[in-house]
Amino acid sequence: MDATNPISDAPPVNGVLPFFTGPSESLMEKLQAEFSGAKFVKVFNSVGAPCMVNPQFAGGKPSMFICGNDQGAKQQVRGILDQFGWETEDMGPALAARAIEPLCILWCIPGFVNNDWHHAFKVLR
Repeated sequence: MDATNPISDAPPVNGVLPFFTGPSESLMEKLQAEFSGAKFVKVFNSVGAPCMVNPQFAGGKPSMFICGNDQGAKQQVRGILDQFGWETEDMGPALAARAIEPLCILWCIPGFVNNDWHHAFKVLR
């Protein structure tokens, strides 16, 4: 389970974290390339630790975006997310980490600007 984010050493500007990756790459892809035998699944990179297990929000179960190249590993992560109280949104292969990792930037803005760290994303249909 890969909860990492490519946060650079520079401080946030107006609450916006800088990343050391660009829009055509992700830290997860770099890790997967370096450790090719590992079965990475991007998960938990866009929520704070206090909300990872049994998240309680007025709007109901939050959505957790995942991606990875191994279906079996993603199935295991889905089971963990179910037990932890999340809805799973599978975005596909590791390439999708390019879109999932920047959610960390968006998630952190209310925290840095308003000291509001208790929130999560939700997909509505």
